[in-house]
Amino acid sequence: MAFRSLKSTFFLVFVIAISCGNGKQTKTDDLKAGSNSASLPQEINSEDLENPHLILGANRTETYLPLLSGKRIAIVGNPSSLILKDSKKPERYTHLVDSLLSLNQNVVKVFSPEHGFRGNADAGEAVKNGKDPKTGLDVISLYGNNKKPKSAQLEGIDIIIFDIQDVGVRFYTYIATLHYVLEAAADSNIPVLVFDRPNPNGSYVDGPVMQKEHISFLGMHAGVPLVHGMTIGEYAKMMATEGWLNTSKKINLQVIPMENYEHTMPYSLPVRPSPNLPNDQAVLLYPSLGLCEGTALNAGRGTEMQFQVIGSPFLPSNLYKLTYTPQPNFGSKNPKFNGVTCNGLDLRSLENPREVNLRFIIDAYTSYSQKDTFFDTKNFTAHAGTPKLQKQIQEGVSFEEIQLGWQEDLEKFKQIRQKYLLYL
Repeated sequence: MAFRSLKSTFFLVFVIAISCGNGKQTKTDDLKAGSNSASLPQEINSEDLENPHLILGANRTETYLPLLSGKRIAIVGNPSSLILKDSKKPERYTHLVDSLLSLNQNVVKVFSPEHGFRGNADAGEAVKNGKDPKTGLDVISLYGNNKKPKSAQLEGIDIIIFDIQDVGVRFYTYIATLHYVLEAAADSNIPVLVFDRPNPNGSYVDGPVMQKEHISFLGMHAGVPLVHGMTIGEYAKMMATEGWLNTSKKINLQVIPMENYEHTMPYSLPVRPSPNLPNDQAVLLYPSLGLCEGTALNAGRGTEMQFQVIGSPFLPSNLYKLTYTPQPNFGSKNPKFNGVTCNGLDLRSLENPREVNLRFIIDAYTSYSQKDTFFDTKNFTAHAGTPKLQKQIQEGVSFEEIQLGWQEDLEKFKQIRQKYLLYL
């Protein structure tokens, strides 16, 4: 299995909390959706901590605790906001909020991104404000109609900590949340600490770049490719320095960097960064299969193979031999083709998928029996960052030719990117 071959030799082994099936069964009954869990699976069946030298930003308490002394703290976080421990201990990690409270730090409020603070909301689902049942803290949603913190919501806050695991893909919305947090914090004269974390897709830069006229919450910055190859701390420095934020105020940003990290370092995420990225293979395929969100293809939502398969009832069974039936489950209350058997392609064993690979979508479009319904044009353009990609696929342009068309823009971005890299 590719998932097994990609286990990090450097850090924690990522194990799926609800099995997505390591065998290659293709019977529909074996590939139906899993349980309707109400909270984000976080269990780690970990081996020994393999690289004790890698230290995450959140673990560097000796660096940032002096910056928090006497301050009222707001945290922008989700289930990935963890302080990791030696895997031999019964508790392998603690949530940042719980840890800071145990250290008598004055955490007064939590802001949550898409999927919510505890991570149990669907993609695109509105997340309501409320209270964290464990701590009693007010939780303010930064998704739906309130993507940017309002000045009233920032009253009584002296410093903001942003600590969310990113996966290095432009349309993964946590970068957009960071954009708005930095803007709002600058307008309210509040400093921001970003705790840096590894980018599991950080070893390469690839894909079409965002065009200015198509900027949205799925891509806030023109000229940024689909895979940017930066940690969230590096990206924060870039957007703050390049003038990409809509504020006239000074941006008081400090990144708490990792120690002993390199961009080429494989990294297994200790928990799901969001409900529909259950394992390493899903994270590595997400740059390619995330584009399926703007098509008629089901990319595994409603199963435990999210972003590791593609399928549709309108693909030919002689070419797409996997069969599965999407059903409502954790992270997908109404998946595409809900309750309908799909003919699909199983990518769980694909070796080392470290590129934006359009072949899956190109081949599916070529084989699709209802081509006029294949693209959701507005959504596909929002994900791709340009309407050109859909046109190229419809016109039969080869993947290799499409890739060549990206290169000039990628080189321009790499020159900007280079200025903000904190790691090799």
